[in-house]
Amino acid sequence: MAQQENAKHNSSEHNKKHGTTPHGPTLRRTLRREAPSTVGLLVDKQDFAAMRRYRTFPFDDHTAYLHQVEGLLKALAAQGMHTTIALFDPEDYAEFCAESGLDADTGASRSRFTAEIASAGATVAYTGQRLTDVIPLLVSRAVRQATWEYATLLLADLGACADCGQDIGRAAFDRASHLLMRLLETAGPGAHHLVCSTPTENDQLLAVLHTHRDTTGPARLDTSEGAEFATVLAVAIALESPGGVVLRTSAPDSPDRVHGWRLAHGTLAPLTAGEVFNAYCTDAETGEPVSPESGVEYSAGFDIGADPAERHH
Repeated sequence: MAQQENAKHNSSEHNKKHGTTPHGPTLRRTLRREAPSTVGLLVDKQDFAAMRRYRTFPFDDHTAYLHQVEGLLKALAAQGMHTTIALFDPEDYAEFCAESGLDADTGASRSRFTAEIASAGATVAYTGQRLTDVIPLLVSRAVRQATWEYATLLLADLGACADCGQDIGRAAFDRASHLLMRLLETAGPGAHHLVCSTPTENDQLLAVLHTHRDTTGPARLDTSEGAEFATVLAVAIALESPGGVVLRTSAPDSPDRVHGWRLAHGTLAPLTAGEVFNAYCTDAETGEPVSPESGVEYSAGFDIGADPAERHH
């Protein structure tokens, strides 16, 4: 009898140790739900075609691939798991494998790269939305991040002012942040959509910011969007580029109002109503006129009351 009891005890201890008790599978399922998942997504046919050169990549049709990804996402969501979708770029993947000494033609390498981009790249949390709705958002976030990283590098490479020794990029960012805060404070209540654009040697930088302000209290904005906007504006300030800012304000029971400014001598100089109309109603790529929107007022920029800019270079 004692031997039988000892055998039962030893067997029970062995099962607990190896997770094979009646509760073992349940506990593992609980742990699995609490382990986040990441899916790397090839959003367009060009990226998909680039991955087909790998023998271990199992798909040969982009539409079927997207269908399978969506099915996987739904299955993970049904299990109560938190899933993140990351933009999978084949060029970045090949570079990552080369730098890490990994064989690019393995599923393990693709998995490792996906985990890497999830921690530092553009991502979207999956909450059951359609994949066709996820893709534009994911691409937009990737463009925003690339713009911010490029603008940040431009500012960092400017170095210190030869006259005063102050970091030019930092001073420009502080100035841009001041201008943005003054603009939001002066814009008043409503839902505000701001766009800042400036040319650089290699690209046209564009930043977008959405804010909302009640009749009382400060404007509410996403901090990452605010930092990206200020960084692009800082590039225009530091490089003395012909940057510009457009503000569109929406409020209940009133037409949308559009205002505009050009960057001049480290501050935002208001555009006239005619200049705002021309800027908003002209195709940026072709230069052809675009029909004005109905129910929109094109108004002159207003004085934002910013402090004078200090010259550092």
